[in-house]
Amino acid sequence: MKYKFLLPLLFAMPAMAQTTIKPDAIIKQMDDEVSSQNIETTVRKLVSFKTRHTLSDTTSKKEGIGAARNWIKAEMERYAAASGGRMHVEFDTFTQPAGGRIDKPTVLKNVLAILKGTDPTDTRVYIVSGHYDSRVNDVMDAKSFAPGAVDDASGTAVSMELARVMSKRSFPANIIFMAVAGEEQGLNGSTNVAKRAKAENWNVDAMLNNDIVGNTYGMETGLKDNRSIRVFSEGVPSTVAGAGNERALASLIGNGGENDAPSRQLARYIKEVGERYVSQLDVKLIYRRDRFLRGGDHTPFLQNGFTAVRFTEMNEDFNRQHQNVRKENGVDYGDMPDYADYDYIQKVARMNLSVLANLALAPAEPQNVGVTTSGLTNKTTLKWEAPKAGKRPAGYYVLMRETISPYWEKKFYVTGTEATLDYSKDNYFFAVQAVDADGHESLPVYPKPIR
Repeated sequence: MKYKFLLPLLFAMPAMAQTTIKPDAIIKQMDDEVSSQNIETTVRKLVSFKTRHTLSDTTSKKEGIGAARNWIKAEMERYAAASGGRMHVEFDTFTQPAGGRIDKPTVLKNVLAILKGTDPTDTRVYIVSGHYDSRVNDVMDAKSFAPGAVDDASGTAVSMELARVMSKRSFPANIIFMAVAGEEQGLNGSTNVAKRAKAENWNVDAMLNNDIVGNTYGMETGLKDNRSIRVFSEGVPSTVAGAGNERALASLIGNGGENDAPSRQLARYIKEVGERYVSQLDVKLIYRRDRFLRGGDHTPFLQNGFTAVRFTEMNEDFNRQHQNVRKENGVDYGDMPDYADYDYIQKVARMNLSVLANLALAPAEPQNVGVTTSGLTNKTTLKWEAPKAGKRPAGYYVLMRETISPYWEKKFYVTGTEATLDYSKDNYFFAVQAVDADGHESLPVYPKPIR
């Protein structure tokens, strides 16, 4: 199979040659419409509900989590009016039983704004999420002022701003803009959606969780960084790491795939595409599921077999998170909106939008991707099948990197479903992604051995 050789990717190291950045004009226009002013207005409105604690008041029209979720839903419905009937908004309602950080059976409501894809054969679903509940120092304190401006009105504002901008456009695949409750009490809201997605056979191709994405100052270190964003991704998939999966885990380790789980591929994709579209952005790949001994709303999706990552600011300020609002020894505590960096949240939102749009416009992933093992050779032959639904790809990229490299380093373009490269599978890692005529790429698929 003849192939075209492309230079190293946009994010290649400085010593390497660089490709020309050619962004999609439509995606760029959407990025330009993301407004820091709108984001700030959303954050301050969420703070105005005094507390959004999961166990707070649900009857008041002005305070508590009930007022907050009703406002979020109404805003999403306002955005949906511009969609020509393609986006509808709903409460995902369920009763969380008593236990752990829930002291009595509690009705919780997630807000889902679902933008229907235009291709009826394309069942892919992309989810962007933030949690709208908040807390103070005592996780069971449902009465105190809990502004939650950065944790996580910032992530909720990202989801809502993307719904506002993207609802006016059409995409072949489906996109869900989500705001969930119960994160601080035990990932309750996201767990319900993830279980629902599995039970209803949603074809979730990627889930992006934005949690604590509004601060640019690092407590203790004094670091100020308004260009870096962390993306957390697991290596060994959660569904493989458990008991009963010993054979799959042994195969993963034996073939060197510990660093190539679907979520790790999504993280690399985010770095490439996010930095393609957003200026002065440095996407930091963090090779762990979440921060040390902590978790987030992407975790239930991983545990249910979906591809998911978490975005969090580079340097956190723990004088803000989970703190009662107060002044102590001359130090201000509490997650107040004046301490958020809205231009930074805008940058994070644009990164999310670029990734979602590029994925939703791209062909679906190639199927049954494999590397042949029928004989000893210093070449590598990969085979795959075209996506079974959605638009046909214009071609495919075969990706290659050295085993010690965190990023894909080379791309080979082919128009068929097989490629033989003059590089040994012993010395390099490979993957395959579909691409359309406009350059929108699917997620890469790591190959399995085939005979």
